[in-house]
Amino acid sequence: MNRLEKTLSLAGIGAGDGILIHKPSNIFYLSGFTGEGLLAAGNGFQAIVTDFRYTEQAERQAPGFQVLMVEKGVSHAALAARLFSDHDVKNVRYEDDEVTVRAFRRMEKDMPGISFAPLDGAPENARRIKEENELRLIEAACDISCRAFDQILPKIRPGMTEKQLQILLDYAMLDLGADGLAFDTIVASGVNGSLPHAIPSKKKLETGEMITLDFGAKKGGYCADMTRTVALGRPSEDMRRIYDTVLLAQETCEGMLAPGRKCSEIDAEARRIIDGAGFAGRFGHSLGHGVGIDIHEEPRLSPSCEDLLEPDHVVTVEPGIYVPGLGGVRIENTCAVTPDGGRTLVHAQKALLIV
Repeated sequence: MNRLEKTLSLAGIGAGDGILIHKPSNIFYLSGFTGEGLLAAGNGFQAIVTDFRYTEQAERQAPGFQVLMVEKGVSHAALAARLFSDHDVKNVRYEDDEVTVRAFRRMEKDMPGISFAPLDGAPENARRIKEENELRLIEAACDISCRAFDQILPKIRPGMTEKQLQILLDYAMLDLGADGLAFDTIVASGVNGSLPHAIPSKKKLETGEMITLDFGAKKGGYCADMTRTVALGRPSEDMRRIYDTVLLAQETCEGMLAPGRKCSEIDAEARRIIDGAGFAGRFGHSLGHGVGIDIHEEPRLSPSCEDLLEPDHVVTVEPGIYVPGLGGVRIENTCAVTPDGGRTLVHAQKALLIV
């Protein structure tokens, strides 16, 4: 069963039914196409609906898919409607978490006679279990990220800005073969470390500060995600204790990864360790999330996720402690669940590095 067949099965698509895909990541997953447009499919047909700029690209990237080119005065949805009509499709499942209210109203107008219902995350559910080639690409993205980290460590010095360090790290990933960045790189030094998603600024790095680096390369359409916190010179005892607590939580929870393990239980263990060390309320985000084509996928290592881990899930393990006015620490690995446990795809040193 290929990816599209798996998705159609998960969505319960039968005779008279079809799916309409708007999310670029789902279009890429199902077809390989990376341009702009729609994917329309059902039992016995599959097509990419796009414009002149992308028709040749779609033909190259999505062999086996019919490529339909929009014309002047004919919208993507109207062209998809013709395809559905040709195949007697009356019921269409669509991504109601992606399509805006305005776009949906246009879609209804351009596709008369069609009954719409939510797709309920069928493509994303298919994407949870990674195929062998997907795992290879994520691991390659992680390898590039680790090598970039090693490359910039000797260049970190007092007086350079967070923004300058971000540029060095981004360039290193691209120079080492990344197709792009998985997300905007985070560099947070000193007191800015208490901001989990700090934006790199003109703040200068100072001796004695901790520096949190959250970054990831993208390779072949797949993301890496890793975080390391390093010290620029000797850190304070308070920050060293925070670091040791986060490292214990990260290593403990990474060691808990295994098929059948409940996501919320792993998250709870990180909170038990962090709260027990006197930092209750200073770890406010989930322990981790799925990684793949998108930087945030399912399943989630969160207090509310009751999903059970399965082999070939790929998740991050990223506990942190954030203390306003003092700073913060986060340590993160991207990991794959194996038939008998888990393995990290990130091999950069986790023990505190003093640069």
